[in-house]
Amino acid sequence: MADQLLDQVRDAMEGQIDFEGQRLAELLTNVLLGAVGIFAFFIGFIAQDITLTLYVGLAGTLVTFLAVVPPWPFYNKNPEGWLPPHVAQAGVGGIDVDGLKVG
Repeated sequence: MADQLLDQVRDAMEGQIDFEGQRLAELLTNVLLGAVGIFAFFIGFIAQDITLTLYVGLAGTLVTFLAVVPPWPFYNKNPEGWLPPHVAQAGVGGIDVDGLKVG
């Protein structure tokens, strides 16, 4: 039972993201954390409470984590078309190393 649940969680977290999705995730991370830092600073400054600043910053970091870490479908809108695997034949082609055929 626990193995099935663990497999379901693992499958959900192993989602694929493409290169554009990686770029978007990095951009979201930078923008969200920057905005949260500025927002937390001003809230703490206005309230004159460093604890409130830390809690707002922590909450914003959690929101950023939830927005960036899971493999949401919008991170895989431009998947790469990979080439099919190439099966090498033994003794054909070989590799040229210092003028000698290897393999």
